[in-house]
Amino acid sequence: MEKLVVERIGHRGEGVARLGERLIFVPYALAGESVAAEVQGDHARMIEILEPSKDRIAPICGHYGVCGGCAVQALAPDAYGQWKRGLVVAALRNAGVAAEVAPLIDAHGAGRRRVTFHARAAAGRARVGFMQARSHEIVEIDGCPLLEPGLAPALPAARALAKALAGKGKPLDIAATLTLEGLDIDLRGPGALSEDEAKAVIAVAERHDLARLSNHGRVVALRRRPRVAVGEAVVAPPPGSFLQATTAGEEEIARHVSAAVGGAKRVADLFCGLGAFALRLSAHARVCAYDNDAEAITALTEAARATVGMRLAIAEARDLFRKPLDAKELSEFDAVVFDPPRAGAAAQAEQLVKSSVDKIVAVSCDAHSFARDAGILVAGGYALGEVTPIDQFRFSPHVELVATFSRMTRPIRKRSLLSR
Repeated sequence: MEKLVVERIGHRGEGVARLGERLIFVPYALAGESVAAEVQGDHARMIEILEPSKDRIAPICGHYGVCGGCAVQALAPDAYGQWKRGLVVAALRNAGVAAEVAPLIDAHGAGRRRVTFHARAAAGRARVGFMQARSHEIVEIDGCPLLEPGLAPALPAARALAKALAGKGKPLDIAATLTLEGLDIDLRGPGALSEDEAKAVIAVAERHDLARLSNHGRVVALRRRPRVAVGEAVVAPPPGSFLQATTAGEEEIARHVSAAVGGAKRVADLFCGLGAFALRLSAHARVCAYDNDAEAITALTEAARATVGMRLAIAEARDLFRKPLDAKELSEFDAVVFDPPRAGAAAQAEQLVKSSVDKIVAVSCDAHSFARDAGILVAGGYALGEVTPIDQFRFSPHVELVATFSRMTRPIRKRSLLSR
């Protein structure tokens, strides 16, 4: 047993203390606290809080401290906002990128509209819940206060699905999304289903009134075609499609993107997904949308065609990691929006700096990859404006952000095909 004094909260939401020359990471400990802990390697398990932080508050969930879903639920709101904003500040500083970082915007809204439960089976019994922190052990839960109320039926449905497939003995991920038509669930991990297994999970879909049930993206039961609202449009997402975690988060990010794009008439939306930005921007500009997910592009195209007033010029499936838009293609646009996966978009940023695009609006779910890409753009002649952190992953170390880059000198632009 060691007595540790926590210096700060790290980028994973764990308390950071020192033991001699070593840094020790203590889950659920807060800055300024003295704790008694069992140390193993560079991590410790907190046994007792000897001196609590002035910023410690009561958690809202009885599973906190065991379930690994929330890292900082016991941190007071003001301190929490400063810590989460600080994650973006630190990432930019470490990358050598100077920028003003706005206060954190809370975009939790009604709660998360998608969730992934984990299931493990042993001796014919399935355990369903979330993972423990830094472990593959399942914490069985009776609910999660961070979810939209409409997702409440997802947990009993997940339990029923896990029970139906317990005989496989395989670990399952059960991804549930709340749609306008109800629950859309995609199973991951069971592999191919036998005829009896398929019948069993279809019966679960009927009994729990699922809109759709899929297995590794292949539809097993379709009772209602799931749809989600995106601005004025309605999109039918393919199974397992990416959506922003909260409805409020998507709306807040899109509001910042639209404001940053301003009056641009020709816009490229890179890594567009289902069109969270493209469908909104298409009401005022000619938009060309690109993503590596061909099914998402199809869904986006159908939604645009069904919505009056959309000016979606192109929606194209394209691997922007292996084949980013080149400088010539990019120079067709007044503004470019890009929202890459967590890995960022270094290859695309390298092409952007060679282009004559006046304005770039970056959206990111990872402050470190954003800082790297921002460094490429700044070195290539763009000025970075204010960076706005947006929180739709309450109590976790994940943070979204929106930032605008402008060319420091405006290049001479030639007429393009899009302007004809």
